[in-house]
Amino acid sequence: MTKNLFLDAAILLAITILGGLGYQLAPLLNPKADIALPLSGCNLDRQACVAALPDGGQLEFSIEPRPIPVLQTLQLQASFQGTEVRKVEVDFTGSTMNMGYNRPRLERQGGSERFTASASLPVCITGSMEWDATVLVDTGKAVVAVPFRFVTGH
Repeated sequence: MTKNLFLDAAILLAITILGGLGYQLAPLLNPKADIALPLSGCNLDRQACVAALPDGGQLEFSIEPRPIPVLQTLQLQASFQGTEVRKVEVDFTGSTMNMGYNRPRLERQGGSERFTASASLPVCITGSMEWDATVLVDTGKAVVAVPFRFVTGH
C-alpha cells in the first residue's frame, strides 16, 4: 500500500514538473512580436517578396531554389532599405499542420543590411503542404513580424 502511494505521488510530481516546464518553455515556440503585419499576398514559391515596414523601411525576402523543395537546403535572404536591423529570424510553421519548431537565424553579410541563412523544411506525408514563413525583424525599437505564405510539394 505504501509503495503504491509513493508511486502515485511520484507520478503526480512528475506530471506537475512537466506541466510547469511546458508552461515556461511555450513562449519560445511562438514568435514574440511587438508589431504583426498582415499576411502578404506575395507568393515566395514564385518570387522574392517585398514588404513595407512600419518605420518607413522596406524588407525584401526570398527563398531559393524555386519552387521551394522539402528536405533540401534552402537559401534564405532578407535585405533591408531605410531601416536599421539588429537581428533577423524566419519562423516556419505549417499553416494547417504542426510541423515542429523551425526558426533559423539569418546572419548579417559584412556591414550591409543583407542577412542570409541556410534552412530546410520537413516533408509532409500528405504531399502538398502550405507553409507560413514569418520574418521576425528586430530593429532595436520593436520586433516586427512579416508573414508570407507558400506551398511545397505541388
